[in-house]
Amino acid sequence: MLTTLSRAIVTSLVGVLVAASADFSVAQAQESGAVVIKNFMFSPMSLTIKAGSTVTWKNLDGEPHTVVNDAGIFHSAALDQNDTFQFKFDKPGVYKVFCGIHPTMKETITVQ
Repeated sequence: MLTTLSRAIVTSLVGVLVAASADFSVAQAQESGAVVIKNFMFSPMSLTIKAGSTVTWKNLDGEPHTVVNDAGIFHSAALDQNDTFQFKFDKPGVYKVFCGIHPTMKETITVQ
């Protein structure tokens, strides 16, 4: 049986592990150019990559989403759950991205 102190320690450790894995996911996304679509959000919401890098978006929501550049450079088809879309960023610049179905979902890709 866990005592109250033991429960508090276990709860704290779980919180630390969850926070660490979330930080790792963002760092990993920035290194690999991966963006997760979940809970009607792009994660990370801001990504910096090198020119020539390919970004892959993966929809983990049960609802379809699209990946659209506001300048019209790219536009995905509707992505169902677990579908992906890729785009190779050849030119440096700041690219604004949103979901064409849910326009409040936004992201910024900075290409150096």
